[in-house]
Amino acid sequence: MIFLVNLARVVFAPLLQEFIVVFQIGEGTAGLIATAAWLGSALLRVPTGWILTRVPRHRVILVTGGLLAGAATFTAGATSVAMVAVGALLMGLASGIYFVAANPLVSELYPERVGWALGVHGMSSQVAAVAAAPLVTLVLTVFVDWRLVFVAVAVAAAAVTLALFSAARSTDLPDAGADDRDLIGAIRAEWRVVGLSVAVVGTTGFVWQGLFNFYELYMSTKGLSDTTARNLLTVIFAAGVPAFFVSGRLADTLPRVPYILSIVGSFTVCVLVLTVTSGLVPLIVLTALIGYVLHSLFPAIDTYLLDTLPDGTRASAYAWYSGGMMVVQATGSSAVGALRETGLAYDRIFSRLALGLAVVVVGLLVLQRSGRLPQSATRE
Repeated sequence: MIFLVNLARVVFAPLLQEFIVVFQIGEGTAGLIATAAWLGSALLRVPTGWILTRVPRHRVILVTGGLLAGAATFTAGATSVAMVAVGALLMGLASGIYFVAANPLVSELYPERVGWALGVHGMSSQVAAVAAAPLVTLVLTVFVDWRLVFVAVAVAAAAVTLALFSAARSTDLPDAGADDRDLIGAIRAEWRVVGLSVAVVGTTGFVWQGLFNFYELYMSTKGLSDTTARNLLTVIFAAGVPAFFVSGRLADTLPRVPYILSIVGSFTVCVLVLTVTSGLVPLIVLTALIGYVLHSLFPAIDTYLLDTLPDGTRASAYAWYSGGMMVVQATGSSAVGALRETGLAYDRIFSRLALGLAVVVVGLLVLQRSGRLPQSATRE
């Protein structure tokens, strides 16, 4: 299921060039389509947290499967840019609801190995990101119709939802969230750890959203062919597959806040270096490094939250974090598209974004050294 819900968000990136040609739109409008998917992923995260105070996690996950199947079917039938954007929004909604419900459930299924479990779960998600560009390339080469991408997602989502329903009926599911019944009380108790997580992932994700959604077009401006540029998008996601697994294991053992800040700092440096790099081999190496470093952040931050949040606030506080960081980062691609249409070069855009992120990192490092950052959530 996580493979499909993440595919629903990332599949729009390798399709942006196709949308530009088919619908005769500019990069700014194309960026809005990608933003719609990620904004949709943000919109219902906090309301989902409220729903989880009343509905078991696995039932909410099953609803996301049905929503994804319906949204993908709608997108496959789109005849205008507006319909594609609506479809992207609906597919994003399914992914947002899923992550808020599924990540706490995964952490509760494996309470002794939270980082490991979240790493494996995230790694499965990352496989979808790796598969997105080759899937689009295959469909466009063999069938010459982008709509079939969404037909495949719809059929697979329906099948997996039925399989998950069958598995849930035969599984003894945990009841660790039984006392989590106060959405507002959770953020009052855990606002410091949630705020830190939103600041870190939101700002980093803003830069990341703009980077990966326009990565194919960005690499084309560095003299690479369209095919090579698209394949580099695959490289950046493929590097994230081992990153989820390794980083999940490291998050179980390392001091979590320093580890998280080191990841964000490394990502900032990598993006700055990218803006002054040219040549196929250096770009391949740097692309893989960016993919590995960036994707190390997600299991680290999830472990920081879900392994330390108490049972009585876990899902609710995670929903606040999840919704907050998604709202901050979702506009990254539309921001880059808008800046691009003003005439700014990609190198200049991303160097400015990286410098802005560097300011955030330095500020957090100062707070960390002064002991003012929360190292864990409040324990009951």
